[in-house]
Amino acid sequence: MRRARSVRGRQLNGQTRTVKLFASTNIPLLSKALDAYTLRHKAISSNIANISSAGYRAQAVSFEDQLAASRSGGGVTVAVTDPRHIATGSDNPADVTPRLEDVSPGSGSAAGPNASGTNDVDIDAEMAALATNQLRFRFAARLLAGTFKDIQESIRGSQ
Repeated sequence: MRRARSVRGRQLNGQTRTVKLFASTNIPLLSKALDAYTLRHKAISSNIANISSAGYRAQAVSFEDQLAASRSGGGVTVAVTDPRHIATGSDNPADVTPRLEDVSPGSGSAAGPNASGTNDVDIDAEMAALATNQLRFRFAARLLAGTFKDIQESIRGSQ
């Protein structure tokens, strides 16, 4: 009889197992937030760069509303005991993916149609959004750095 060998603890009986070391921390969520803020920065930069392009449609990133929806999922926890069960959606906020969307005129944007005369980009609203996004990015980066610092201190131990 042949015994299954473990290759550096990664493979056993032909099956690969994944170690989710940081899954119980806020690292995955903060990583998604940084991705969303980076994508939003690109969208805002594109909006500002195309301020005088005729027919340009402003872009925005949808992340916070998706995050809020995933957190307020009704509070019902469903146990999946069989892979054939119907998926109930993700209750993990780190699974939320930021989406780049066109801003339709009148859909909650500060700029109405043709605010600049040629398209729907409002420079004042874009500059305010850029400043807000920069603050959010710095805050998330600082939280992520603090989390890694805490993990590092836990590994070193208290002295």
